[in-house]
Amino acid sequence: MTQTAIDFDAPDLAARVGALSQGELDELPFGVILLDRHGTVMFYSATEARLSGYDGSPIGYNFFAMSRCMNTDEFRGRIMRAIEAGPVDLELGWAGDYADPASSLRIRVQSARNGGVWICIQRDRESLAGGGGRSERPAGHGPPP
Repeated sequence: MTQTAIDFDAPDLAARVGALSQGELDELPFGVILLDRHGTVMFYSATEARLSGYDGSPIGYNFFAMSRCMNTDEFRGRIMRAIEAGPVDLELGWAGDYADPASSLRIRVQSARNGGVWICIQRDRESLAGGGGRSERPAGHGPPP
């Protein structure tokens, strides 16, 4: 299988991700999750399952209820408020993952055509090194500090 090439930094990341088949989404080098506007998982890529260490099937469950480290006002609250205000285009640096609380994540959240959001998660310790905590910046402005 050939790996689908999508630039994680593309301004229209959600549109590009949304145009792919499930098989192509599962081949991306970063994790991809599709939530409906209430936070229910509609799609969870094989890459995200492998990289996060989550071995269950989250489809149909509330993402934030399953992920205690992301069920905070800082993460869940920000995304849900952005969905209500629409359109969504957020980028967050985040410390902690399902299987590795010390990991560093770069997360992009953008509106999906179904009214929910695509969450794209890149695990890149080098681009987030030194921060150790949560950081945030407007989308499209280079790597987090």
